[in-house]
Amino acid sequence: MDPPPLPNSTFSELPDSQTSGPSRSQSFSQTSDDSHTAAEFIDSQLKLEADAREALPFKFETCTKEIGPLRQVLFSCLTCNPPPADPSDPSKSAGVCYSCSIQCHGEHTLVELFNKRNFVCDCGTTRLPTTSPCTLRLNPATNTKGGVHSEQPVADNKYNQNFKNRFCGCECDYDAYKEKGTMFQCLGLGTVETGGCGEDWWHPGCVVGLGPNWYESASQTATPRKPKTDGLLQTITEVAENVVDGEGMPDAQNGSNGLGGAVAGEPEDEDPPLPPGFPDEDDFEGFICYKCIDAHPWIKKYAGAPGFLAPVFRRSAAPSPETGLLGKTEDVVSTLILNAKKRKADDEEGSESSGPSKRVKDESADPLASTAADPASVPVPEVAAKSGEDCKTKALPPAPTGQMSLFFKPDFRDHLCRCSDCFPLLKPHSQLLEEETIYEPSMSGSDDDAEGSTVGSGSLYDRGESALKNVDRVRAIEGVMAYNHLKDKLKPFFQQFAESGKAISAEDIKAHFAKMRGDEQAIREAGEGAKNADNRKEQSGY
Repeated sequence: MDPPPLPNSTFSELPDSQTSGPSRSQSFSQTSDDSHTAAEFIDSQLKLEADAREALPFKFETCTKEIGPLRQVLFSCLTCNPPPADPSDPSKSAGVCYSCSIQCHGEHTLVELFNKRNFVCDCGTTRLPTTSPCTLRLNPATNTKGGVHSEQPVADNKYNQNFKNRFCGCECDYDAYKEKGTMFQCLGLGTVETGGCGEDWWHPGCVVGLGPNWYESASQTATPRKPKTDGLLQTITEVAENVVDGEGMPDAQNGSNGLGGAVAGEPEDEDPPLPPGFPDEDDFEGFICYKCIDAHPWIKKYAGAPGFLAPVFRRSAAPSPETGLLGKTEDVVSTLILNAKKRKADDEEGSESSGPSKRVKDESADPLASTAADPASVPVPEVAAKSGEDCKTKALPPAPTGQMSLFFKPDFRDHLCRCSDCFPLLKPHSQLLEEETIYEPSMSGSDDDAEGSTVGSGSLYDRGESALKNVDRVRAIEGVMAYNHLKDKLKPFFQQFAESGKAISAEDIKAHFAKMRGDEQAIREAGEGAKNADNRKEQSGY
């Protein structure tokens, strides 16, 4: 019977003839289980570098301040500018570009603000402390790179509560680890100074006036309504009550309750569903929040127009839903009748009668489909811009009243009126006239890297090769000689482990380098360790 292995034992050298236990490759201790071959180490490093390039895909060599105003990804440094405990207290906000967030504030607490328009990087200006200078720009005082601070910031930069890590109309502090669901960024027609939001990010529940935690509150307080009839269809009264209460029609085919949530008995998704009244994510390209619309009420007239969805009212300011009860009831009942006709038509043998009815419904349901089918019905923007008599807004219904948000489709700009009366309203907002270009640094490791550049490009091996190419000849020869000298010292050490098949532990490497340095204390400790190893071998059967 073999003795049990002793703790802290590194390996066993019992020959196969003396034991029937595990083989040598299986007899390493826990310490050896963490060992890696050189190939495994290189492979793990390459994977780590690939993960790093995925997290930081762009180069971070150049500060964007010299380029000027851009729509770019910004970060707010809470270490340099901590937000005040009281939001009403005065504070200084600042935004830094992608490169400065890594090179100048890499060890600080940052908040990613995503894209902001017409912004110039604040790094190295008086909006940030002198203890955090810009390390990427050229210092005019010393004519060297780095150490730039106390420069005057650009006066045209606009700030909102996002720079203090507060978002949405609920003014919540954003925590990526606790936040659930998707937030949507407003197109931003107005700045904070003009009453708008400044491209803020919104909870869907706050857009409709239910609050950020509407789903949790509704799940805790809601009680299921008992059906008043056991029939297959609800009565008109029940349908009307459901519409007034904001409840959707149940869909038995997809297991949905009409609000984006699952029916009872099904597991809940990690992210909460969209609140009632909020459109599906696939139905819109972006939106304009009620704050920006209140600051620019002229855009309300486009609610429900081509390129825009129906207005989404903020519940606290929306008109009473009972005022439209009859119309909503007729719409729901008509949908039920139409679905019943479709099911009846599908059961019939002839398919000719069912085809035209579906096409007619598709054309009437989508106003853009009928418009696209008849190009002559779309006025050319250039012609409309010449004559105020061809104003598109004259054909639109009166603008709805109340606080609301507008959701738009990708082609909404093509449907905005540009006549002589309406164009002055659009001109201050370039984002309404054409799609904006977002600045992005060049990709890390791209082919346009300057020869010899080693910042943010390639793997460590590639960067080492690139660095060697730029070393002068004398230093290169000295480096090769030092490498060969170290190789001669290490080769016998590694060879003995390679021949015996034993794993090299961290202690073995430390002891060997201590001997190379002539560290007497380390040599003695290594000798004592060898004696202890001999004692363990004797107890193991030697």
